[in-house]
Amino acid sequence: MNSKHITETSKFLSFVLRHSPESIGLELDSEGWASIGDLQNGARQQGREVDSDLLLAVVDGNEKKRFSISDDGLRIRAVQGHSAPTVNLQHVEKKPPAVLYHGTATRFMKSILAQGLLPGARHHVHLSESRETAESVGKRYGSPVILELKADAMYSAGIKFYQADNGVWLTDAVPCEFLMEPK
Repeated sequence: MNSKHITETSKFLSFVLRHSPESIGLELDSEGWASIGDLQNGARQQGREVDSDLLLAVVDGNEKKRFSISDDGLRIRAVQGHSAPTVNLQHVEKKPPAVLYHGTATRFMKSILAQGLLPGARHHVHLSESRETAESVGKRYGSPVILELKADAMYSAGIKFYQADNGVWLTDAVPCEFLMEPK
């Protein structure tokens, strides 16, 4: 199993388990779970073979821990980043560290400074405890900007935070007053 095949399968899983399960006739429950058998059948109908070994290689080998398999081994889900309307993961509220980071591109800064951080098509704004992770995310969209957020002040103001299974911090939005000037 080569790394290119694993990467392509990871991108495919991200697409169907986060954004478009219907593209392969898949149904996700409200927590984002899908039957592995249904996923494999839907993928096969699209000309893609996702056998159990490949699936485990993607889930276990993904450094960002984007996917999880249920304890019974029959279901799979993306742990965060959903835009599919049927999914509403119930993350546990958690107190964040004092500062969190968000990576974005310079071209989005005018809008962010005017409106704050909004989830866009996703259910939450994604944040990181690590400046390096935020920079890596920002690079995907162009020339990166790393925003620091006053997470402790947000939390004190009653804004809720959640942490996904893979460590990504989530919140509904980040108002402008909690953004620190980029460095």
